[in-house]
Amino acid sequence: MTRLSRRAFLASSVALAGGLTGCSGLGSTGPTGEGSTGSSDGSAGGTNSTGGTGTAANGDLLPAPVAGDPDADVTVTAWEDYACPHCQTYSTTVYPKVKSDYLDSGSIRYEFHDFPVMDSQVTWQAANAARAVQAEVGDEAYFTYSKRLYENQRRLGPDVYAELTDGIDVSGDVVKEAATNRTYDPTIKASKQAALDKGLRGTPAVIVDGNNVSWENEIAYAPVRDAIESALNG
Repeated sequence: MTRLSRRAFLASSVALAGGLTGCSGLGSTGPTGEGSTGSSDGSAGGTNSTGGTGTAANGDLLPAPVAGDPDADVTVTAWEDYACPHCQTYSTTVYPKVKSDYLDSGSIRYEFHDFPVMDSQVTWQAANAARAVQAEVGDEAYFTYSKRLYENQRRLGPDVYAELTDGIDVSGDVVKEAATNRTYDPTIKASKQAALDKGLRGTPAVIVDGNNVSWENEIAYAPVRDAIESALNG
């Protein structure tokens, strides 16, 4: 079973440029030489993607999973790495409040983007597992599965990727195979390149209508809430 080593887990927890808290491992290319290759377009917003080998049925890369109202005036984009401990904090403490306050009411459009920065197989395998769920079942299932990945971050590996599909209408074996074969790497690499093109250098990175959220010294809800409120009332 692939597990995130304590050394990799702690070494990646850094203060980013400008005093921001987050994870950054962009000096390396990943466990098997993944660079920031791929389309500079990244993954666009959309729902209910299908396909394989990192692409949707029409041959395009899988789009960014979307929650909330896809036609809302305010768009929040989150750029994350499943192996990043700060992303786990964001996912388990901040995102639920965003969902309760803004997504459930349809006030905003919310997009998830892969931004692999950690030097860990979990980074790539977990993202591939989640994208397999998206491709097979759709965006709503993707966010359910993504939540489970973060809740189980310290024990992630091939068997766990299959286990976490319980109650989701997708084969655990299909998800496990996508994770270990890195089926959706083209989509994930393209998303990473899009992040780099935006000047992002660490995770989690949250952008509200083009404005980067500053974490100061901790990952917290208030900066995200304030940015959303400013955009809604602007």
